[in-house]
Amino acid sequence: MEIITFNSHGFKNITPNDAYKLLLKDAILLDVRNSAYTAFKKFDVPEVLFCPHNELGNFLQKLPNNRLLIVADSAGLFSKEAMQMLQNNGFSNILNLAGGIVEWERDGLPVIVDKNERLSGSCMCQLRPREINK
Repeated sequence: MEIITFNSHGFKNITPNDAYKLLLKDAILLDVRNSAYTAFKKFDVPEVLFCPHNELGNFLQKLPNNRLLIVADSAGLFSKEAMQMLQNNGFSNILNLAGGIVEWERDGLPVIVDKNERLSGSCMCQLRPREINK
């Protein structure tokens, strides 16, 4: 299986389709989105670790250093910060998921959706939990 990576912002990136192939084998997805986002849509892959990017410093000791970690977020903004922190702490077997869950879903890859946790907002950067009027 040939997997192609590309460099962007000093990190190795991988397309969603190639990431999915690796995640079905032995890679682990590290989802660094906050809980409001992960409650609505989750990556549907065998092994996912959830840790918001702003809490990653407290989570590093729980991460396996002997397996490939694919870092993902909504669109790629916070995963770059997470990649930098991982590199600074000695992790080298890491890839950034290009385009995050937005591109993942656009490519038709599996997601788990909880419609009760639907988000609202005018653009990706303003998504927030939806208020339900009863």
